[in-house]
Amino acid sequence: MRGLNVLPSGRAGRGRLFVNLPDGRAVAWYDRRTNRVSLLEADRREAVLEALRPYLSGEVAVGPPPVPTPVERLRLALPPDRDLAPNRPGEPLLGELAYGSPGTRARHRLRREAGARELMGAELDALEALDWRVLHAVPLPGGGLIDHLLIGPAGVFCVATVPGRRQRVRAGDLLLTVGRADPRPDVRRVRRAAAHAAHALRSAVTPVVAVVDAATIEVAPTLRDVRVLQPASAAPYFTTATATLKPPDADALFSLARDTRTWLP
Repeated sequence: MRGLNVLPSGRAGRGRLFVNLPDGRAVAWYDRRTNRVSLLEADRREAVLEALRPYLSGEVAVGPPPVPTPVERLRLALPPDRDLAPNRPGEPLLGELAYGSPGTRARHRLRREAGARELMGAELDALEALDWRVLHAVPLPGGGLIDHLLIGPAGVFCVATVPGRRQRVRAGDLLLTVGRADPRPDVRRVRRAAAHAAHALRSAVTPVVAVVDAATIEVAPTLRDVRVLQPASAAPYFTTATATLKPPDADALFSLARDTRTWLP
């Protein structure tokens, strides 16, 4: 049928593709993770498959929408302006670059910080295929931010991202130093953000500093409560850690975490 539109929802390549009529009414959607096409109107099956043909891969299941779980019902009831799931890595920085007016040096710094968060965000997004859930740019009271919040079998992790700038990085108990630049309070900040997340989610949260593109990393032996990782070591660390959360518990925490009211009551 002519006139059907295919529109994405969520982060590029990971959300659903909705098939809509010209008036905006959805008649089906394609879930990339489950490789399933859910039909709201069975008589439009062939037209829907034809519209989705460029996006389908492998053996695709087609049928009516599955009965939603309690967690999915909560998600469906969440208004878009309260849902953090579509946030991109470095969302506030990207907005400042696009709509703000920073000076040349500030713009260069913002691009470097945003690039590091995008790279680390992509590494974490890849874990979604292994039953992990990821949120980016989670707001905190007072203008603070959690760069990435990771929820999965091994628990909950609050991740702060730092651009290493191909220099030596030294992580101490409170501060982190990149090359010869002034020390940054990333270690202290991520520890405080993880404590806030633990209170908001009522769950243990591990603070992590992810250093992107560093020449070398030195971690003080006294720094034991904060993990310091690089993108290449992130996936092995998270996927081999001891499982502490069952899938229903991880789903419930993710549903709670994606609501802005959890963080900004």
